Amino acid sequence: MTRESTGRPLRKDAERNRARVLEAARDLFAAQGLEPNLNDVARHAGVGVGTVYRRFGTKDELLEAIFVDGLDQLTALAEAGLQHDDSWDGFAWFVEQMCELTATDRGLREMAFSKEYGSDRVVAAKGRLGPVVAELVGRAQTDGYLRADISATDMPIISLIGGVVSQFAGNVDRDLWRRFTAILLDGMRRNDNQQPLPVDALDDEGLDAAMSTWEPSGSGRGNN
Repeated sequence: MTRESTGRPLRKDAERNRARVLEAARDLFAAQGLEPNLNDVARHAGVGVGTVYRRFGTKDELLEAIFVDGLDQLTALAEAGLQHDDSWDGFAWFVEQMCELTATDRGLREMAFSKEYGSDRVVAAKGRLGPVVAELVGRAQTDGYLRADISATDMPIISLIGGVVSQFAGNVDRDLWRRFTAILLDGMRRNDNQQPLPVDALDDEGLDAAMSTWEPSGSGRGNN
């Protein structure tokens, strides 16, 4: 059962309101990025602004909840990829799902590559995601499908590429990210004539640094 910051379980009606606010907020931020404030969220959810503030005292609290939800969604997708009998099919399916999420959810993309969202809950959610993605990568490499110099730390950068394509040309072709995801997947497949990649993958520390250097517009600080 969901709990408020006091640690007390939410009543069923309060839990429904919280879920309604989260769904509306994620929909709004997915389309517009992090610019909307809590008043905008309330209007989009069709509830009074007091309902939003009772569930989330600040915009940061709401964004953190959305970010954790998005990371847990990615973990579930990675786990589903591991259920594929063919390890390449499972890996490729996950990459496609990951890129679709990044390409179509502007808010999640801005949070993922922001320096502002690194709370304990977010760190824990990333900790759940990392090992599952590493298992997907390792399984496809062990089976000889995925080139050996691909790293699990490449995956967030690959997902960002899908997002950038959508941000740059989505107004012309909303599905253009699919073309570049296919190109990326083709380049990641192992073949006997491949040259080594010219630059090593980022290590975990380098990835954390890369993903915490951008301050998107409309961030939670002072924008409730």
